[in-house]
Amino acid sequence: MDSNLATIYLSILVGLLLIAVVAIFRQIFKTRRVESSMSRLRKKLTKDSGTTQEYYELASIYSEKKLFSQAITLFQKAIKAAEEEKENGEEIEEGLAYIYNGLGYAYFAQEQYDLAIRQYKEALKFKPNYVVGLNNLGHAYERKKLNAQALQAYEDALKIQPNNGTAKRRSESLRRLVSA
Repeated sequence: MDSNLATIYLSILVGLLLIAVVAIFRQIFKTRRVESSMSRLRKKLTKDSGTTQEYYELASIYSEKKLFSQAITLFQKAIKAAEEEKENGEEIEEGLAYIYNGLGYAYFAQEQYDLAIRQYKEALKFKPNYVVGLNNLGHAYERKKLNAQALQAYEDALKIQPNNGTAKRRSESLRRLVSA
């Protein structure tokens, strides 16, 4: 009986260790992939100008690493590159929504809410049904204590995506504040 119990405990321990090892290796490979992408993009973009996609990718990596001032510069370069690509006849409208949203996020993270709001609104010009942009806009309005505008942004998000959890939670909370 004792040996069976010991075998069970040992099996559970080995299983847990195996899960931990797999999780650690997955994280290592993910980090290496991100670091190699960052290194490759930095090398390329320091030598010559890049595409909208390359600037956006590198800016997104910097945002993930919470290097927001560098991310802002790269998002701005992505916008400039997108405008040049647009002049060459390429279709980049929806991509600009993501770039402006990323730029807004970087400003928001630095507590520059007015700039963040401006960027989120710009993103919504390019993609009016962009739920993430609407949620981000609502969040920025909340931080500015503009509860009525925040509620409107969340309600707009719910019109597009009725089951959006973030918009549901925040709009219910704001309805109580605005009606009080």
